[in-house]
Amino acid sequence: MALYAVEAVDSKGSKVKHEVSAEDREEAMARVKDMGLYPTRVDPKRSAVAVEAPPVRRRSLTFGRASMSLMTQFTQQLATLQDAGLPIVRSLKILEGQQKPGVLKNCLIDVAEDVEAGSTLSEALAKHPAAFDRLYVGMIKAGEAGGVLDTILERLADFMEKSLRLKKKVLGAMIYPLVVTGVAVSILAGIMTFVIPAFEKMFNETGINLPAPTALLIAVSGFVADYWFLLPLAPVGFVLLLRLIGSHPRGRYVLDRFKLGMPVFGTILQRSTVSRFCRTLGTLVTSGVPILDALSITREATTNLVIARAIDEVHSAIREGESIAGPLSASGAFDDMFVNMVAVGEETGALDAMLTKIANNYDDDVDTAVESLSSILEPLLIVGMGGAVGFIVIALFMPLIQLVEQLG
Repeated sequence: MALYAVEAVDSKGSKVKHEVSAEDREEAMARVKDMGLYPTRVDPKRSAVAVEAPPVRRRSLTFGRASMSLMTQFTQQLATLQDAGLPIVRSLKILEGQQKPGVLKNCLIDVAEDVEAGSTLSEALAKHPAAFDRLYVGMIKAGEAGGVLDTILERLADFMEKSLRLKKKVLGAMIYPLVVTGVAVSILAGIMTFVIPAFEKMFNETGINLPAPTALLIAVSGFVADYWFLLPLAPVGFVLLLRLIGSHPRGRYVLDRFKLGMPVFGTILQRSTVSRFCRTLGTLVTSGVPILDALSITREATTNLVIARAIDEVHSAIREGESIAGPLSASGAFDDMFVNMVAVGEETGALDAMLTKIANNYDDDVDTAVESLSSILEPLLIVGMGGAVGFIVIALFMPLIQLVEQLG
């Protein structure tokens, strides 16, 4: 049964409009005539019974957190839609419809429903820490309070994009040495398992006294042949050991302090962590978040416990009426250039701009350090692989030389 829009004329010649439900156009005209009207136009309007139902928004079973790249893309798209003037609920539903099943899609379904029911966007996002952390929620809340949500989303998208780019650079620098190390270990394991035992058998048949390097090599070969299954378990056990140590606050602090003190790696980690701290704090301060709240949010977003404790000290000092630069210098986690630039930013009243400038400078330093790391690791890996192969060759040839001398 369909709904028809009808234009008709009554007995006095006046035009009237009606809507009638009927199976077809002829039945609609008959019903109009039964009303004492003379139909002049009958057009189908819409289904009266089977009204189109809204699309079903299904949630999938998910675990873990939303990826940083996915969150960056979503924030960029939401900023674009808000800048275009679309209502926030419609923007959320549009982006939710574009997402593949996962953590972010489930969160957006709930967020859109909560905002449509009357919650603010920041309140709705705060219910889903698996996708939206305290930094994200804090900036959205600041944007709502100042009526500049579109601007805040643009800043947040830019911040996340730069953080993601920095993370990819650091991880990219680690791929090459890990791949080369894995290949080298596999080759050496093959030599120890299949090549060395053949030489050992030959040496035993001749009955010569083996030099110390050869005896060591054969012992290592025997261990690898008997306990080869431990090779893939060794890195897994090492990672589990580090996680066990890091599960305790004191152990995690020691590990984080050790990471910062490592040559080259420590520089990259320290600069990237401080860059993230500066960019996060600068973005929050620019967005209008109070300095104490901004420091609390930044501390939650900091993964290195040494830097996080330094931020806690700064927070406590500011609450007591002190400046930022003093506690930063006393913590020992930040270099003099950083402390001096922060002090200048405080004195000139442009702390947010200075923090952004520091972050940009540190990002450049990280890029340089990553390139240096790649340049250093490549020859080190080559030398290490060559040294291992050279030791094997020398250890195998020393008994052969003795055997030739005896035969001579």
